[in-house]
Amino acid sequence: MCPPLFAFPGRASEDSHVRLIARPTGPPSVLGVVTEAKSRWALAVLLAGTAALYLWGLDASGWANSFYSAAVQAGSQSWKAFFFGASDAAGAITVDKTPASLWPMVLSVRLFGLSSWAILVPQALMGVGTVAMVYASVRRLFPAWAALLAGAAMALTPVAVLMFRFNNPDALLVLLLTVAAYCVIRAQERGATRWLVLAGAAIGFAFLAKMLQAFLVLPGFALVYLLAAPVAFWRRVRQLLLAGAAMVVAAGWWLLAVALVPASERPYIGGSQTNSVLELALGYNGIGRLNGADYGGLGNLNQQAGWLRLFDTEAGGQISWLLPAALVLLVAATWLTRRAPRPDPARAALWVWGSWLVVTGLIFSLMQGIFHAYYTVALAPAIAALVGIGAAVAWERGAHRVLAMVAAGTAVWSYVLLSRSSGWNPWLGVVVLVAGLGAALAMVFTRRVAAVVVVAVVACLAGPAAYAVDTAASPHTGAIPTAGPATRSFDGGFQRPGGGRRGGDNQPFAQRRPGGGGPQSRGGMGGLLGAGTPSAELTALLKSGAAGYTWVAATVGSNNAAGYQLATELPVMAVGGFNGTDPAPTLERFQQYVAEGRIHYFVGTGMGGAGRSTGGSDDAARIAAWVRETFTATTVGGTTVFDLTQR
Repeated sequence: MCPPLFAFPGRASEDSHVRLIARPTGPPSVLGVVTEAKSRWALAVLLAGTAALYLWGLDASGWANSFYSAAVQAGSQSWKAFFFGASDAAGAITVDKTPASLWPMVLSVRLFGLSSWAILVPQALMGVGTVAMVYASVRRLFPAWAALLAGAAMALTPVAVLMFRFNNPDALLVLLLTVAAYCVIRAQERGATRWLVLAGAAIGFAFLAKMLQAFLVLPGFALVYLLAAPVAFWRRVRQLLLAGAAMVVAAGWWLLAVALVPASERPYIGGSQTNSVLELALGYNGIGRLNGADYGGLGNLNQQAGWLRLFDTEAGGQISWLLPAALVLLVAATWLTRRAPRPDPARAALWVWGSWLVVTGLIFSLMQGIFHAYYTVALAPAIAALVGIGAAVAWERGAHRVLAMVAAGTAVWSYVLLSRSSGWNPWLGVVVLVAGLGAALAMVFTRRVAAVVVVAVVACLAGPAAYAVDTAASPHTGAIPTAGPATRSFDGGFQRPGGGRRGGDNQPFAQRRPGGGGPQSRGGMGGLLGAGTPSAELTALLKSGAAGYTWVAATVGSNNAAGYQLATELPVMAVGGFNGTDPAPTLERFQQYVAEGRIHYFVGTGMGGAGRSTGGSDDAARIAAWVRETFTATTVGGTTVFDLTQR
């Protein structure tokens, strides 16, 4: 029975299980000596570089996803809107997610004032924190150079650069899941209950960021601990139950609060058809994402669903640069550690990250419901950690041919991905291919491989690094941003980094008709997936006499409402929620609001044709029709407006 591979730095005096851990005998590698001596400075450089990449020109994206920016603006004016995640300060309806991801941004805006920078800086700092946690997780058991490799791979993943510079919920989700993985690794080392409970709490709070997606790591984490923790079996079971309880408490306190507040005293739960958080979690944001059931949403968006989805044109350039390497190294390192004792911490850490990658990757690949390429940011920490850990295990075991195969395969795959960006730095793919294959050959035929490995690492990271820089240099707006330069998409058009597509029918509605909201938006400004900027004339009109109204305006769809709300910084009612398919408000309730003089204007008609045809409520369409029939339309700044105080 072989001892575990790697020592815990500075832990020689701890319990007997830890004292078993020792490095293989023999002189340390050149790479190991150099990195160990300068590891602290190297970590500082890594984190500073990550911060520069994630913060550079951050405000170029403006409001980024206006849907969430409007909710941040609302929360900065109302603590009630803050708590529930309401789209407007008056609390008509919430966003279609649990609100935890909004809270750091709201606090930043309350501290620094409303601006693009104040909204996006917390996301960037979460990105730096995630890189630090990946480094710390790998560093506990492996050499500093492996942890630095993992951290760099995380920082340079194109979709990570995108989402840590954007205001979707994924930034907080990924940070919390990375914290949870670190805690599971700490717990497994000595069977520590405290660390396992902290992992459960982190996953529970991640649920409040993006609901059921947070639970995809649960099966793997629990199974690894049950199999590998160095304590008695029934103690492991009890510890997992305690961690589960912590997870339920961390996620459930907010759900309980919502359940205890009467529906009449809180915003409607956006994204649900019954004003229910559980329906939102299990339906639109749960089962519907897996099987394609509509739940009042957008219907199936299952293009390229299948075993190779993560490598295809939609998601490939976002996440898959090092994905083949991570999978090969996961298998190779598992084989190389096959004779280690059951509680070997190095192998357990490998399996923690491997289970995250395999389970979440398979779900993303095969899900039949709404899927966007930026979801794959949830795979970035696992891929990065597996690359660092797998490389360390292969290096220490002398499996240089495995590393050579990984370097060659990564170089070839990078060339394929780079070739999808037609006309964008075509020389780069050739350089990466030649350097990667050359380094791989050198690793096979020479024993002096330390310098060669450095060349191989640079070649393997060059492609994602180039995409990362391009992503940071480009503004991104709308609901479906993508990283990197334009690539050929599944519809034959070109996917572009700012969101939307060039060509085909996959453009956001707001981009299909200049100055309008798309085919279904008659006179509205924004659309389903993007918010426009109202004219100065219209903004002034909405602000006039605003003090006398609860909502200065109402319009169909949250993105339409977001544009007007961010321009005026006043509450605008999003009729029907994000898709215009939520029964909030009903026609009768809307008529009551109008009769009470609580809404001043109705802007455009939004998605007047949405409703039952998409599986949701048709109240928004009925409201739009009633307004057209009851009030006189005027045009202000190119936008149709109805004064609801003048029949």
